[in-house]
Amino acid sequence: MPSFPEYGGFFDIEGKNRKLQQLETTISTDPNFWSNTKQNTPILREKKFIEVALSRAKKLAGYRGDLDVALELAVAGDEECHREAEVILAKLDTELSQLEVESLLGGEVDINGAVIKINAGAGGTESCDWASMLFRMYVRFAERKGWKTEIFDILDGEEAGLKNVMFQAEGEFAFGMLKAEAGVHRLVRISPFDANARRHTSFASVAVTPLIDDAIDIEINDADLRVDTYRASGAGGQHVNKTDSAIRITHIPTGIVVQCQSQRSQHQNRDQAMKILRSHLYERKLEERRKAQQALESEKTDIAWGHQIRSYVLHPYKLVKDHRTDVESHSPDSVLDGDLDQFINAFLSLKAKENIRKS
Repeated sequence: MPSFPEYGGFFDIEGKNRKLQQLETTISTDPNFWSNTKQNTPILREKKFIEVALSRAKKLAGYRGDLDVALELAVAGDEECHREAEVILAKLDTELSQLEVESLLGGEVDINGAVIKINAGAGGTESCDWASMLFRMYVRFAERKGWKTEIFDILDGEEAGLKNVMFQAEGEFAFGMLKAEAGVHRLVRISPFDANARRHTSFASVAVTPLIDDAIDIEINDADLRVDTYRASGAGGQHVNKTDSAIRITHIPTGIVVQCQSQRSQHQNRDQAMKILRSHLYERKLEERRKAQQALESEKTDIAWGHQIRSYVLHPYKLVKDHRTDVESHSPDSVLDGDLDQFINAFLSLKAKENIRKS
């Protein structure tokens, strides 16, 4: 009978339940809890981590129990239970691998959802088509993880593809994983838009910011905002094009501009735009804090040759290579269908090792 590591008390479900109850009691019995940001922020963050860990621990414990039963029956000669045990073991192995990846994510907002923005680089239709391929890749990756996606803003290319798109991926550790994708992505292929079937190189940039919830305090003064309404454009049905429902919000002190046209009502679009603005302001706050450590903004470069974090080659050979970790895949079709785990896991491991060396 196989034994499984306890992962530092990870399977202590009773202990996690007690801790969660203690935090919920603290929240419910303190009348000043919600008005004291300095007090409630770390408590809410800890509560969220425990809830996620508790859910994962229960799921893994369930798999472990099912595996024990299936193995006992398999030892007794039940072939069907033997096959079932192999299936459960594969699921358990996948979940444990995911747990190991999440153990690398200890940042303040790694557990949060993510806002992803994709911009086509120079190259016209080619780059716009590449941006739409990246958009599909991340939507498929989110589907594999069981995350929800929602488009905030989208602008079609003149002939095909997308000039830019902003959307959210909402799920456990979405930001922690997708932050590995921030940077310039390069595509090499025979162009489907070239009548002479020549090889083209296209670029698109990916920016990732965290979705900010109530556990993170971001103060926004209404007097610092300029709100404009306009008529939505692009896909969205006839209704969305008949009313001035789209919202553009400018944060005057920083010059940050966000917009949303994905919802039918002006009120809903404003709520979504404010969510995006909070994410950008939080990211700006982090950038200021990490300037001395080559913050994320300093790593963003031109959407062009020599600055890519990953290359996707479809011709004359098939290869996807991450230039930060040297991880390669010879199945670009699978990668473009959302199979990104090997690249993201390698990047997170690399960053974890760098942080250990710096500490």
